Amino acid sequence: MNTSPDMLATAFKMLAALALVLGGMGIFFYFTKRVMRKDGRGSGGQMIRVLASQYIGLKKNISIVEIPGAILVVGVTADTIRLLTKIDDKTILDQIHDQRAGYPTPSFSEHLNKITRRFLVHKNDQ
Repeated sequence: MNTSPDMLATAFKMLAALALVLGGMGIFFYFTKRVMRKDGRGSGGQMIRVLASQYIGLKKNISIVEIPGAILVVGVTADTIRLLTKIDDKTILDQIHDQRAGYPTPSFSEHLNKITRRFLVHKNDQ
């Protein structure tokens, strides 16, 4: 009795079912990502930005957070986030935005180039 054809057919059915499940998941994630982007709730919206953060103790920091229409100062601990104040003063808001514009956040590729240049300089010195 030859069992090879049965094993081949079973393997083909298993791979076809796997491809169908993975394809369905891919389509689901694709459309979910498109819907989230249209609603503005996706991560690409950047509706909440942390402008600055300073550690003041173990698992404790103070952060300046920008949300649409306001800049908040919040205290963050391991288990709570507490609003400390809302910045309303126009001069302080302008200073924060000017300082932020003066120091743009470097991209990942800029960080990587800086690190590799440092590594190559040290390697060439040896």
